[in-house]
Amino acid sequence: MASESRHAAPGNPRRRRRTTRAILGAAVATAVGASGVYVATADAGEVAVPGALQAEAFSAQSGAQTESTSDTGGGKNVGWLTSGDWLEYRDVTINGSTISARIASDNAAGGSIEARLGAKDGTLLATFPIVSTGGWQKWTTVTATAAKVPAGAQDLFLVMKSTSRSDFVNINYLTLGSSSPTSAAPTSAAPTSAAPTPTAPGSAAPSSSPGGWVPVDQAAWNTALAQYNAVKALPVPAGTTMVPEFHTDCEVSGEAPDDPIVFPNLPGASHQHTFFGPKVTASSTVKDLLAASTTCNAPGDNSAYWAPTLLLNGKPVKMKSFRAYYGAKIKDSATVKPFPPGLVMVQGDPKRQVATPKGAPAQFWCAGSAEIGRSADGNWPRCAPGGNLIYQLTFQDCWDGKHIDSPDHKSHMGPAVDGVCKGDYPVAIPSVSLMLGYDSLGGDGLSLSSGMASSIHGDFMNAWDQAKLGALVKVCINAHAKCGITPSFTGG
Repeated sequence: MASESRHAAPGNPRRRRRTTRAILGAAVATAVGASGVYVATADAGEVAVPGALQAEAFSAQSGAQTESTSDTGGGKNVGWLTSGDWLEYRDVTINGSTISARIASDNAAGGSIEARLGAKDGTLLATFPIVSTGGWQKWTTVTATAAKVPAGAQDLFLVMKSTSRSDFVNINYLTLGSSSPTSAAPTSAAPTSAAPTPTAPGSAAPSSSPGGWVPVDQAAWNTALAQYNAVKALPVPAGTTMVPEFHTDCEVSGEAPDDPIVFPNLPGASHQHTFFGPKVTASSTVKDLLAASTTCNAPGDNSAYWAPTLLLNGKPVKMKSFRAYYGAKIKDSATVKPFPPGLVMVQGDPKRQVATPKGAPAQFWCAGSAEIGRSADGNWPRCAPGGNLIYQLTFQDCWDGKHIDSPDHKSHMGPAVDGVCKGDYPVAIPSVSLMLGYDSLGGDGLSLSSGMASSIHGDFMNAWDQAKLGALVKVCINAHAKCGITPSFTGG
């Protein structure tokens, strides 16, 4: 990384804060229609290295982020790579048997990068050995010999392999033989607006590539605000619980290894998710959600919610209940505005694989404080009969006011500062909190489809009817009063 002080000393690696991604068209890119698919080109700020394929010019990826590099040529490198992550480069030509990778590492465990053809598990072209170079910006060139040089354009995959659970390598560029590789020209490319700098303490800087920064549709947002402003507040009856809140209850709408936010248009690319609301596929868009039926009971809520599937001895656990609470954590709930149309966001880290000891924050718990012990591995509570397993996941509630998505699907959102949305995240929106109730009493044999309990995370795609959402925000949240599923105080 650009700042060595952010990471552990060589030989004692510490996992860098990171997220899981799959972005089609990182580097300089643009959205194609409303599909969420992005088309890539090389980084405009990169100084060309003869014969180089820039690492950030991937067509698709999992687990990567880009950052500025101090290596020769400047520009960007790809980092935050851990075992199992991958990068895809489409239509590249292998021009000779000697190929090389420019890498840096501050993880003593090391590992390897497998170059494969056609798929993540395709024919092995070559393997690059990775050892610690003494720093995340201490660069060296490693070479490998291709067993056979394929003719013509190829889809090249770089697959990360390591015994370490932490990031173990940065990649700046590759050379694929004696002359410069070629890649397919994009169908379109136009940079979007510059990304803001996240202010969350300790947060990792997002990719400066504009491909994942999706600007808000200002006209649609203005219309939604006009609908919201036109709503008249209602008098709050005596005896009303004075909590800024409304909710929606949803049934399970499906389970699949898909994620249209993180892995758009890549069916089967994700771990298993449990979906709530409309039916969701890898190619679902907000437009699709608005046109579909939903399992949620709040009138106007066609939003999609999902989380990794809970497993017992490898088999899915049934859901007992699901509720999405909408509220306000900031000091002045009267400042909350409805979500912008099409907002998407992710909360949590599916690659966070750490033990969850008793008393740790954000752990699974038992309804009614019915915990009677812990699983043998300590990661799951044991619940008394009637005290089913529960997890509550709360999203950020301050928005940058400019983008409905970002490269990591998080950096357009941020935390309040002293109870106020300000700075890079000046717009207060409803605080979404997912209450996941499972038909389980906890104990041994549990895991998530994403791994350990610590990997719990959630996704949200806003597909509310904006007029109905605006009424709920004005009548309930702004008045600091508790509603049910409608903008009223009758519990309905």
